[in-house]
Amino acid sequence: MLGIIAVVFVFSVIILVHEFGHFIMAKKCGVRVERFSLGFGPELLGIKKGDTRYSICLILFGGYVKMAGDDPRGNLTGKKWEYLSQPISRRLAIVASGPILNYLLAFMIFFLIFVAGSPTLTSRIGGLVEDYPARMHKLLEGDKIIAIDNQEVKYWDQLTKIIHSKLEGSLALTIQRQDRIFRVRISPKIEEVKNIWGRSVKIGLIGIRPSDDIAVLRYNPAVAFYKAGEKLVLLSSLTLRGIWAMISGQQSFKESVAGPIQIASIIGKTAKMGLTYLFSIMGVISMALAIFNILPLPVLDGGHIMFLVLEKIRKKPLNLEIQEKIQNIALVILVGLLLFVSYNDILRLMGK
Repeated sequence: MLGIIAVVFVFSVIILVHEFGHFIMAKKCGVRVERFSLGFGPELLGIKKGDTRYSICLILFGGYVKMAGDDPRGNLTGKKWEYLSQPISRRLAIVASGPILNYLLAFMIFFLIFVAGSPTLTSRIGGLVEDYPARMHKLLEGDKIIAIDNQEVKYWDQLTKIIHSKLEGSLALTIQRQDRIFRVRISPKIEEVKNIWGRSVKIGLIGIRPSDDIAVLRYNPAVAFYKAGEKLVLLSSLTLRGIWAMISGQQSFKESVAGPIQIASIIGKTAKMGLTYLFSIMGVISMALAIFNILPLPVLDGGHIMFLVLEKIRKKPLNLEIQEKIQNIALVILVGLLLFVSYNDILRLMGK
């Protein structure tokens, strides 16, 4: 039940923020919004305020904003409050505001997590691997690595970054074992592994596993602001590089993409770990949704932006029938991809 509640909460918030982006920019541009809906299908709850009906519908995994005059085949009157009567710059702002607010939501989540406290694995050793240098040098479970080559380390990601990058020579590890502090020099074992892009890379390993010892990292608002931006830029870069790796064939699409079932499963598992982890995964999903939506694919926001850019260049809209054919083809492809990744998600969950 907790998992179901978490999934509904995460998707509802992300979708609500996305649609609110379109909604608030449309209002700002003077466009009349006829309906603001969270979900699709039969309406469960609804209220009309001004020109807009606000609805919560049965199928919560989605939403939409219906603007006056947004259908070129409809009865357009040329009134200033119609979407298609707006200049291209305003229409582009309305379309782009959904992904932009998702991106800002991700930033705000990361910022608040860094201010409130972000749980991080410490540098304490939780296990050792046979036939690797750490065990051979008689390191023990419970030992804490407090420095590497006189560089202080407190957290697991710090020490793994240093160890993985050491491809030649040895490392001087400062170890804390209960009340005793001593040093040991270890030469990492070099191995070839696949990185997240599917490429073979060499890394140094000493054969240690993290413990369940966790420290809570808190920052003042100024530092948290910088850290949130840094994390968002890093995640965005990884996402874009991953997309390019799939497009260029460097990375398997099947192995790289998680569909809605897999994402829901991840959210459900994360919810059991605590609110910080749940909000963290919400930030990642919101960021990913923003980037995915801005891709220049018809039926996505990026596709609408592409058509608007073409309209600006051509000084007139693309032929309506051509637009509809492109969108229909794109819709079939996206539905096919959705079915494929959903089927793949089910296989993963079944362990196949």
